[in-house]
Amino acid sequence: MFNKELVGASTVPLILTVLLSGENYGYELIKKVKLLSKGKLEWSEAMLYPVLHRLERDGLIHSKWRQLENGRKRKYYSLSDQGRAELAAKKSDWIEMIQLFSELWNLKPAV
Repeated sequence: MFNKELVGASTVPLILTVLLSGENYGYELIKKVKLLSKGKLEWSEAMLYPVLHRLERDGLIHSKWRQLENGRKRKYYSLSDQGRAELAAKKSDWIEMIQLFSELWNLKPAV
C-alpha cells in the first residue's frame, strides 16, 4: 500500500489517465486502478465518487447515464478536452518530479 499523501496526490492524474483510454463507470475505474497497481491501490466508492463529482464540476470529465439491459442505470465518465489538457500538464509535472528524485537518489555521497 502507498502512503496516504501520495495516493491523494496521484488520484486525479490516475483517473484522467484511465479515462484517456475510453469511458468507464465508477466501479470499473476502481477495478482498473487496482489491477494496474497490482493491488497496491485499493480505492473505495466513498473515496472515488466525490473526486469524480469534483472533476465533473471543474469541467475535466463528462458523465452520462446509460440504461443496462437489465433495466438498471449506470453512470459513465469520459475525459473532456479540458481534462486532456489538464492531464498533459499533470503528466509533465509528474515526469519532472520523477526525474528530480531519480537524479537525487542516484547521486554518489560526497567523500
